[in-house]
Amino acid sequence: MSSESTTTTDHDEIRSWVEEHDGRPASVRDTAGGDDPGVLRIDFPGGAGTDELEHIGWDAWFEKFDESKLAFLYQKQKADGSDSTFFRLVSR
Repeated sequence: MSSESTTTTDHDEIRSWVEEHDGRPASVRDTAGGDDPGVLRIDFPGGAGTDELEHIGWDAWFEKFDESKLAFLYQKQKADGSDSTFFRLVSR
């Protein structure tokens, strides 16, 4: 088997993949300012957690995602066929 990655800007596709993996939209704590949520992340169970991340709503997350002209690169499965939560925010 091989790992397969996909890059998308589709909000529904991103949200669906994240929620299927029990992830939540988040930003890096102490990077927000005013209406800016700060540095975007996705918080998965067992990840960085609440010490480093602050959960935010999808609307705020996607607004910053679009303003920053980001794309969502994610791995559908690992090379061994198991599920993957690998993702990266990349420039469009």
